[in-house]
Amino acid sequence: MTQRNYEDPNYKKWRKEVYRRDGFKCRWPNCKARRGLNAHHIKTWAHYPGLRFDPNNGITLCRRHHKQIQGMEDAYEAIFLKILAHDRLQ
Repeated sequence: MTQRNYEDPNYKKWRKEVYRRDGFKCRWPNCKARRGLNAHHIKTWAHYPGLRFDPNNGITLCRRHHKQIQGMEDAYEAIFLKILAHDRLQ
């Protein structure tokens, strides 16, 4: 399955857990947007099926920043993982 079903209970649960962990705000540095949020898969949905519903593979981005990284997800992977790792140290 490479197509996402946004109504899938597993997907909804994953998204909710990511939003909750991130305080319902965009995690892009210096952005605190709280509207138009997307739960972004850090390691792509298509290439990492085992991580699809792992909240540690998700980060909350506002619509603007989510759109900005489209097509360049791999370039941002390390940055997003660093943000989450920093959170775990707090």
